[in-house]
Amino acid sequence: MGRMSLRNIWLLSHGAQRHGGDPRVRALTAPILPSSSLGRALVNLSTNHYGLPKEKTSENGRVARAKVLTIDTMNPTVKNAKYAVRGPIVARAAELERELNEGMKKPFDEVIKANIGDAHAMGQQPITFFRQALAICSYPELLNDSTFPEDAKSRAYRILQSCGGNSMGSYSASQGIDSVRQDVARYIERRDGGVPSDPDNIFLTTGACDGIMTMLKLLVCGEGPTRTGIMIPIPHYPMYSATLVELAAVQVNYYLNEEKCWSVDISELKRALDEARHYCNPRALCIVNPGNPTSQVETRQCIEDVIRFAAKERLFLMADEVYQDNVYGHGCRFHSFKTVLFEMGPEYSNTMELVSFHSTSKGYMGECGFRGGYMEVINMDDEVKAELTKLLSVRLCSPVPGQALVDLVFNPPQPGEPSYDNFIKERTAILSALEEKAKLTEQVLNTVPGISCNPVQGAMFCFPRITIPEKAMIEATEQGQQPDVFYCMKMLEEAGICVIPGSGFGQKEGTYHFRMTILPPIDKLQILLNKVKEFHQKFTQKYS
Repeated sequence: MGRMSLRNIWLLSHGAQRHGGDPRVRALTAPILPSSSLGRALVNLSTNHYGLPKEKTSENGRVARAKVLTIDTMNPTVKNAKYAVRGPIVARAAELERELNEGMKKPFDEVIKANIGDAHAMGQQPITFFRQALAICSYPELLNDSTFPEDAKSRAYRILQSCGGNSMGSYSASQGIDSVRQDVARYIERRDGGVPSDPDNIFLTTGACDGIMTMLKLLVCGEGPTRTGIMIPIPHYPMYSATLVELAAVQVNYYLNEEKCWSVDISELKRALDEARHYCNPRALCIVNPGNPTSQVETRQCIEDVIRFAAKERLFLMADEVYQDNVYGHGCRFHSFKTVLFEMGPEYSNTMELVSFHSTSKGYMGECGFRGGYMEVINMDDEVKAELTKLLSVRLCSPVPGQALVDLVFNPPQPGEPSYDNFIKERTAILSALEEKAKLTEQVLNTVPGISCNPVQGAMFCFPRITIPEKAMIEATEQGQQPDVFYCMKMLEEAGICVIPGSGFGQKEGTYHFRMTILPPIDKLQILLNKVKEFHQKFTQKYS
């Protein structure tokens, strides 16, 4: 029997359900095309040493060719980039895990990694509906499997119809699969109370980070005092600073107000902007809401004030909203920048340049490994938009399985569909557990003398402030470490707890913090918090 069309498989699968199965149903696969033979020219580099490193003679007399790429000859911006979330403390945590597995004795039985917002790695279970539909997308013969619900089949069928060759293994358009962008636009309209969303303004990305880095590439230009400056919050997610270093852009820091639950302060934005204009050309303002690592949820009034400020100062506004489903604080509510922008009227909604980012990695989904995400651009110049599409086309497309997950997340089961009740049950359980863990974290940490933790209003982290004794700071200096790095490394070595020092995210001079995720299961989180409490008390006693 020859290959069958997606439509025929769909029809046969439904017929099979009525008539007891059909042996002709086959998995969708595109015909294998013969690949063309491409010859490769081999260059004998040994006959031409122009531009190559000089040869060195080793101890045994043999000639050893020096490396072309060394730490001194590599791109310096890569060396200068820092990413604390996976830095030396995390590397040491991995070493400790290996040592424990090899039977080495430690003051603890396991390493608890609380350094990153990876929900599934912490034990959170996937949403059933998402995995069912993705399984069908990966293996379309499951369309004929009666154990899969009809709404999962219909979503998968629609996604596959939009894929080249009806296969998730094909490339998509660089901007993303059309039907997925349509579903994302409809989701945004529902979220924002009917504010229109144009699928042509939606770009599917490899997680939110890909979209953020792409937009920063578009924004950076100029030299010397005209070099682009990008305003980012301090503390901040270090992907921003690492990308700015890589792009040789100017990082313009504005400090969040810790005394007011890490909120954005307009007077601080003004201070940072005015100072930066003496040495660069600030062009964009980045806001992370809810915050990472600071977990604050900005009020509607704050968002409106930020929009007015950005409009007045002619700043491109970048809204990182990946934690919009993670809101727990009493009286807190997520307001999208786009909603507030359009509520402010045409003076702003017709002119203010805004890009917002979302992801499937956070929220209740926690599907970090699929790398699904999108960005929506508002009031972008048409010629720039064409250049954005070109820039995205260089990497061909974001992963199609990630695009499929984006579609499922933003077009979930609806009332009356077979998966709806279980979907709501699973989503509610995850978000309720996160809310419970957010409250527990704040409560326990605030019982420890020398630790002060703001309410965990949203996101997946806490960022408590710690008091470090002077003797500990002196020892840290002697070891060539910042005090909070010294503190966190001690916590890892003595308690088996892996957290990230606040200096990796930025903090006001003279203050010290660490970031810790609230994602572990509630019983393990309780153990983790008790270990932090016990460690801090011993650390303070030792160095007082």
